[in-house]
Formats: sequence, C-alpha cells, structure tokens
Amino acid sequence: MAHFAVFFLFLGLAALVFVWPSWTQVLFVLPVLVSAAIVRYRTVADRDTVSARTLLSSRTVPWTEIEGLRFTRSSWARARLRDGSEMTLPAVTFATLPLLTAASGGRVPNPYA
Repeated sequence: MAHFAVFFLFLGLAALVFVWPSWTQVLFVLPVLVSAAIVRYRTVADRDTVSARTLLSSRTVPWTEIEGLRFTRSSWARARLRDGSEMTLPAVTFATLPLLTAASGGRVPNPYA
C-alpha cells in the first residue's frame, strides 16, 4: 500500500517536469529512494533472534540480549539491550505487538490478551 503513495508522489513530480525540465532527473530520484526505504526498513523476528534492517545497515540480536521494549512518541518500538544500548525496531508499533508475540514464541507479552 505504501508504494501507491510513492506512485502518487511520482505523478505529482511528473507535473513539475513542465515547470523545471532541467530538474527532471533529480526529481525522479526521490520516489526511487522512498520506494527503496519502504522495501528495506523492516523487523524480522523468530523464536531465537530479532533482526532490524534500516536503509544502510542490519543488526541481529538474540532474544536473550533484549531486556524489554519501550515506545516513545516516535511510531517505532525500541528494544533495550542488556548492555544499556537501544535498537530501533522498524515497523514494530504498539498495534503490531500481537504479531511480535506470536513470532517470538511468547517472549514478548501480548498487551491485548
């Protein structure tokens, strides 16, 4: 669904081609970057590990290293690690915690149960 928004962004930028024809190639890079970010940003969890992918990096941590999750005003959860650092979990929100509970094998409690 997010790629539909990128398509409409592309259409909006295509309308600007007539105004600034010399900036066409630069403007059309923006939807490509946004689409790449949509594909790249994700959190993958299984019974043993949780992996967080950002645009340029990826980090995998075993569940035993995670003390807990916290939610700030930003939309994504942050995993607090035993060494005191934090790891952002892209696309994990309070509403998606039941999915994370199922994927983690119950290591993350379901707040809705």
